[in-house]
Amino acid sequence: MMDHMSMDMGTPWLDDPVMLHSSRADTCKLTPEQCAYRRGYWRYWYEADHVFALPTVYFFIAVIALCLVGFWSLRLAPTSLRNKVWWQKLVGGARFLSYRRYHVTAIQWQTPSLGVCLLLIIGAVYFLAMTLGPQPYYWPTTASFGSSPPLGTRSGWMALACLPFMIILSTKANMIATLTGVSHERLIVFHNWVGWAMFALALVHTYPFIIYHIWKGDMVTQWHTSVVYWTGVVALLAQAYLQVFSLSFIRNRFYEFFKATHYLAALVFVLFFFFHCDFRLSSWDYFVATGVLYTLAFLYPQIRTYFEYGLSHRARFVMVSDLALKVTIPMETQWRPGQHVFLRFVHLGLHALTAHPFTICSIPVRRGSAGHSKLVFYVQPRGGLTGRLAKAAAKQPGFSVPVLIDGPYGGVKGKPLGTYDHSLVIACGTGAGLSLPFAMQALLRSAQQASTQPSHKIHLVIATRDTQLVRWYGEALLEYMEENGIETFPENILISVYQTGSHRPKSNSASSDPEGPSEKHGGDLKTTNTTEVESLPISVMSGRPDIASIIRETTLQPGVSVGIAVCGPGEVLKIVQDEAAAAQLRILSSKPGAREVYLHSEVFS
Repeated sequence: MMDHMSMDMGTPWLDDPVMLHSSRADTCKLTPEQCAYRRGYWRYWYEADHVFALPTVYFFIAVIALCLVGFWSLRLAPTSLRNKVWWQKLVGGARFLSYRRYHVTAIQWQTPSLGVCLLLIIGAVYFLAMTLGPQPYYWPTTASFGSSPPLGTRSGWMALACLPFMIILSTKANMIATLTGVSHERLIVFHNWVGWAMFALALVHTYPFIIYHIWKGDMVTQWHTSVVYWTGVVALLAQAYLQVFSLSFIRNRFYEFFKATHYLAALVFVLFFFFHCDFRLSSWDYFVATGVLYTLAFLYPQIRTYFEYGLSHRARFVMVSDLALKVTIPMETQWRPGQHVFLRFVHLGLHALTAHPFTICSIPVRRGSAGHSKLVFYVQPRGGLTGRLAKAAAKQPGFSVPVLIDGPYGGVKGKPLGTYDHSLVIACGTGAGLSLPFAMQALLRSAQQASTQPSHKIHLVIATRDTQLVRWYGEALLEYMEENGIETFPENILISVYQTGSHRPKSNSASSDPEGPSEKHGGDLKTTNTTEVESLPISVMSGRPDIASIIRETTLQPGVSVGIAVCGPGEVLKIVQDEAAAAQLRILSSKPGAREVYLHSEVFS
């Protein structure tokens, strides 16, 4: 990236005097022909930031603008436009690209969606063309054109231009998510891939300098006298660590270690990259932009946590079964089904330093009702934080700790799931609680339309090893019905629970929720609770559900609109996404079936 990079031994970090931009003044002492060659558009070092870095920024902005136009066009399209066949096919094509994934059996790897793959291919073509297209790669040896090989210069500037986008894509509350309607947990895949692009460009930037100075015979001297080299190596090693540990099979195995060291490695990377650039041309502008965007993305959730939600909330924990920990946080705010929040539990040692994502398993009570809104989460305890909380809840049911709340994030984009003719919610494993807010929303909508025949049908498919799920799931629905004055369970809501394992509950392992409906009735609380839960139309079956057939049966109904929400392990997501993609192909080819199929995949559980 740099020319005239040697530094005096007395200036160990930055050139003196430190400026925001280095000078672009250039005095060429070569022949006129050689000077003209040196000033060529793709070769001139003093304009390399304008030629390579700025177009890279424009490339990212163009991709963001394309996603922005697509999202807001879909969201703001009038009903008259939505009913047109060509519009439905256009939307179906876009959704097919969003839903379709492929499994590479040879390496047991599932690709990102086809749309993401196309964006990655376009990005790869851009970077390869900009890196390998211009000539030459190295300066001719006929004269001293400079100490920065052209190949290293242009790849370095493009790597630097990736920095603001790579950093901002890792944050929860960022401008890209706001503009495009893509939630942060889905943008993280681009954070990862932009990081790989930047790392590859950094390697291409590094090797030409090594080759040049080895050819020149002064590589050892440069290493000992130029801070630029070892600051670049430190930055490259830090980024190599970040990228290698981001590989799913490594990250999943060493997640706690990776999470603990991720920010430290990122800080080392950015800091030494900053020193490496040494305010050459406009290089520091990219660090200023990164700092401003990251600071705004960091401060917004902090301000929201402290000033909107406050510091007085407490989370209460109850083990409602061996496999389900219920977390309750009373609070008056608004959120939508499918959203998640980040919780920071105070007074839990090192866990107080990190926020953990939890899918919300409740919805706010309606205005004027007797109940109070509360965030509820059903979590399957594992190791780490959730395991520690589960042990404490088993020993002391109903214990509470102070909690800080950040969110909500994500959720169903566009129109609510209840506005489609048919809704299908599939929740498996630890994601079973995702279906509860959709069931509650359907209950509330049916109660508000009690005088008319409900046109919306919703089918909730739950697969779980928890043999006690029907009990605590039914209790949650009964509590919500009581709080909102709903007396009857509507016929348009179908709940199917599939027991997939032979897990047997331990004696006295599940605690009765002190705030649940069991405490609001006289007599034998357990008997009353069981009788009321059994009165709910919940079908219980053994074995695994045939998810593909269930989706296919729903989406093959002619002329209907279908909204699907899913939360579960990777193989379940793959089945649902494939069937949703197949439904889009039927729309594109005008085959019999639903006129619209929307899919919301919940990443967290």
